[in-house]
Amino acid sequence: MKKKVLVTICGRAGSKGFRNKNLKTFCGRPLVYYTLSAAGLFQKARPDMEVEVCLNTDSPELAALVAEKYPETVFLPRGGELAGDTVPKMAVFQDSLARMEEKNGTRYDYLIDLDITSPLRRCGDVAGAVAAKEARPDMDLIFSVTEARRNPYFNQVRAVGDPARGGHVEKVLDSPFTARQQAPAVYDLNASIYVFERDFLARNKTGILWDGVCGIYEMQDTGVLDIDSEDDYLLMEAIAAHLYQKEEDFAKVQKNIR
Repeated sequence: MKKKVLVTICGRAGSKGFRNKNLKTFCGRPLVYYTLSAAGLFQKARPDMEVEVCLNTDSPELAALVAEKYPETVFLPRGGELAGDTVPKMAVFQDSLARMEEKNGTRYDYLIDLDITSPLRRCGDVAGAVAAKEARPDMDLIFSVTEARRNPYFNQVRAVGDPARGGHVEKVLDSPFTARQQAPAVYDLNASIYVFERDFLARNKTGILWDGVCGIYEMQDTGVLDIDSEDDYLLMEAIAAHLYQKEEDFAKVQKNIR
């Protein structure tokens, strides 16, 4: 029997940090289309799975943009109780799962969330994250990461008191390491891909990822984690233009956009 997979694409209307970021054009194409393209490439890579894609949003403009080129994407209008900027994103994932299971009278095995504002994925990244989850059935969740550029065991510091008023700084974590290579590996969550075990997601009451057993899928570091400001947007466009020209695995995602 084929595993059933729900892919969610979630986006709020507006944004305090970067106005209407989910509606932006990125390297000449709507930003959300890069995420839809990545979902489509995953479907092609895994014909052994039943995959459905849904959009959970309170933005009519975003819904119309998606429907224009990807009409098969199921639109889930987001209620006001989930539209605030302090609502845990896991609550939106749970809402999507419950509504799609009720709509289709089915039970999914996995929920995959693909973030709109993290468009720089290689063509095989989503399938790679799912394969990592399949290889570790004991994991409740696999999320994408990049290797951290700074390590709290070695070259990160924290303020003790106010440094301008007699305070000082010290290492975040006390350790004896004299070289970064000696320190434990640490990673940055890049907010691009989440692969949830269905039951963990459905039963979670706190909205906290760390209540589960978590694993990682490492992606190529592209310099910016996700688009949350005008500076992020401009820098990531410049990086993306280079990657789409020089690296075929990134270019395939752009070329696959309808």
